[in-house]
Amino acid sequence: MASSSIAFILNKKDLGFSTFSRQSVSSIPKCRRTISKKICSVTAPHQSERKPSTTGSVKTGMTMTEKILARASEKAQLSPGENVWVNIDVLMAHDVCGPGSIGIFKKEFGQKAKVWDREKIVVIPDHYLFTSDERANRNVDILRDFCVEQNIKYFYDIKDLSNFKANPDFKGVCHIALAQEGHCRPGEVLLGTDSHTCTAGAFGQFATGIGITDAGLVFGTGKLLLKVPPTLRFVMDGEMPNYLLAKDLILQIIGEISLSGATYKSMEFVGITVESLTMEERMTLCNMAIEAGAKNGVVPADSTTYKYLEDKTSVAYEPVYSDQQARFLSEYRFDVTKLEPLVAKPHSPDNRALARECKDVKIDRVYIGACTGGKTEDFIAAAKVFLASGKKVKVPTFLVPATQKVWMDVYGLQVPGSGGKTCSQIFEEAGCDTPASPTCGACMGGPRDTYARINEPMVCVSTTNRNFPGRMGHKEGQVYLASPYTAAASALTGYVTDPREFLQ
Repeated sequence: MASSSIAFILNKKDLGFSTFSRQSVSSIPKCRRTISKKICSVTAPHQSERKPSTTGSVKTGMTMTEKILARASEKAQLSPGENVWVNIDVLMAHDVCGPGSIGIFKKEFGQKAKVWDREKIVVIPDHYLFTSDERANRNVDILRDFCVEQNIKYFYDIKDLSNFKANPDFKGVCHIALAQEGHCRPGEVLLGTDSHTCTAGAFGQFATGIGITDAGLVFGTGKLLLKVPPTLRFVMDGEMPNYLLAKDLILQIIGEISLSGATYKSMEFVGITVESLTMEERMTLCNMAIEAGAKNGVVPADSTTYKYLEDKTSVAYEPVYSDQQARFLSEYRFDVTKLEPLVAKPHSPDNRALARECKDVKIDRVYIGACTGGKTEDFIAAAKVFLASGKKVKVPTFLVPATQKVWMDVYGLQVPGSGGKTCSQIFEEAGCDTPASPTCGACMGGPRDTYARINEPMVCVSTTNRNFPGRMGHKEGQVYLASPYTAAASALTGYVTDPREFLQ
């Protein structure tokens, strides 16, 4: 090959570490001579005279994640693989990992040490609340004592476990509460002691889960050493069919790249389909990025984001976007009009199957709830299926709103096309269990008396995010992950069911 020529690999799948953007590919001059179906030689474009950089250093394009971490580490430029000390905007801790984080903080910084910023720490009891388990209850007491001692501004306490409505400060599941209370803002860095903290990436911010040692350090310094992840880009185009939800999209993606396909990488979600999603649906999309091993999931902020935040925060924020020439490790494209309702069969979120392929799987119960599937729009979606069928459920169907606000919506908001009925009325007519107190519920099993926990070898269709052995309780339980549409349809038949049976 002549020295004046450049070889370009034109097939994306042959690239082990990078891909070209559509613009860069289309700008390649017409091939002069074909070498093979995949590689061609092109004449190098004419180079104009290069003037000295006015900034003193040459800048290259960055992805959203790289830009957010660069700003938070006060760097002009970052590349994947670099380790940088990052200034944290928000740290969230809950009742499972909060006590351990507090213990590390006190051990390393001293029993009388003060946190770095009492207004940037959010403490949310949410996992093991409505239980008689003394150790679980003690965890909440530890959080309360610490927040009083440190005068933490945002502590969403719960004291009366017999009636959650009697607790004015109580919110519910941390990931949904963070969004509803205005703690999620574009361009910021949010860390939490929970792997599904990546949910907040829906707001165009860097959000990821950390362990108790890291959290103890952040409590004291407001900083954390992070390695900059490379970015995978997922482009979803086409109008969303009325039988699909964001849960189907993320199950499709995880099934495509596997449980480890995004290990320590950023997953950036873009495209016409993503732009059409509501904030709650975008949260579902980012929520399960961790199920592919990702460091974070992120959606570019737009008018939908800004509108959601209008009445939730007065804090100024500055969104960032991936540069046109940003380098992505790989790019995946999906035409959502060709997708069908999906489930993830036991015992892995990447064990993807079409819902209709599992129609012979008899189930024992349905669970609608958690940070992934317990939002207001998730319950409205389930109610639509029940309403369309006019039938009663054939298996016990448990409903666990994610937050106190969601619980109020279930009882207060009218379902479109229902003639004025609320979700709760439709659920009652369908024979579902009464909506429970807002928590993470049985998503992570919890103490044995946790509402709807699987205590026997049962088969359950669930809107939660993990289905590993023992995840929802009994180690021999089988969990099929599904969208609220598919979960509701399955409740009506007693088998894993494609929701199109009721929605079309």
